[in-house]
Amino acid sequence: MSPVKAVLFDRDGTLVEDVPYNADPDRVHPLAGAREALALLRVRGIRTGVVTNQSGVARGLLTEADVRRVNHRVDELLGPFDVFAMCPHGPDEGCHCRKPRPGMVLWAAGRICARPADLVVIGDIGSDVEAARRAGARGILVPTARTRPEETMSADHVAPDLLTAVRAVLDGPPKGRVLADERPIQEAYATGPAPGRVT
Repeated sequence: MSPVKAVLFDRDGTLVEDVPYNADPDRVHPLAGAREALALLRVRGIRTGVVTNQSGVARGLLTEADVRRVNHRVDELLGPFDVFAMCPHGPDEGCHCRKPRPGMVLWAAGRICARPADLVVIGDIGSDVEAARRAGARGILVPTARTRPEETMSADHVAPDLLTAVRAVLDGPPKGRVLADERPIQEAYATGPAPGRVT
């Protein structure tokens, strides 16, 4: 059994297409490789969760009920997830839960009865991996077209895609900064650019 007990994922731009301030479950579309990556974890008994910033709530662009409906659709398509955590606050509200602060990661760890040190957080922007670092977990960045170069440079672990990130944790915490892609080289370069992000 893997010493990693759970993997927490950013939602938009990591598991599903990034639709800014999405309030419509019908616009939820899994990204390539998401189902396979999650299946690899679950078959090994590694728990899965989602930690997502949703500042559209604070901005009045959607409601917490909208976020729950979208999360429910994500769970229908890619679940079952063991935990969902959502921060509805804006970037200037000073809450403890909004990534890059560690609150959501710590809360999710408590919900699934795991130590932060036994968790890995996978996301597409710097705040995802910084939240992991501050919580005492490990983070893996899977850059997209919207990931800033400085975020990639400062991440402890970087993977070219979600499947590579997940494969890197199957036998334990990730090792090395740039994680190798285990797929054949033709497949590794067959995918197009990933969508952007929402904060």
